[in-house]
Amino acid sequence: MKIAYVVAEFNYDITSRMLERAKAHAEFLGEENGPVVWTAGVFDTSLPIKKLLKRKDVDAVVVIGCVIQGETGHDQIVAGHSSRKAADLAVEFEKPVGLAITGPGMTRLQAEARVDVGRHAVESVVKTHRALAGI
Repeated sequence: MKIAYVVAEFNYDITSRMLERAKAHAEFLGEENGPVVWTAGVFDTSLPIKKLLKRKDVDAVVVIGCVIQGETGHDQIVAGHSSRKAADLAVEFEKPVGLAITGPGMTRLQAEARVDVGRHAVESVVKTHRALAGI
């Protein structure tokens, strides 16, 4: 299968490491890494996810982002709406979308400790893709 990635540039020092680990895990599982689309932030990922899911050469998308808690509730809105839209797009296009968006409500230190989430999202889309193939 071919896995595409949509990655938020916001908190790039964290999301770039999440992407590296995700791609390495896909290779470890024997899957192909597809295109990587960078967006400004997590809230901006929905349209690229949709465009990638429309492609016949993409079997799944992993969305990567890091939403660190700020002084307002903005982090909760961004993470919640983005996660929900990613799930909706998976159902709409009948292709797995792996959620590697960390947060909301986390500190930078907690975000650093969660860089493996991209790897877990790859695991999820691979298992879901295999399960769907058997239905």
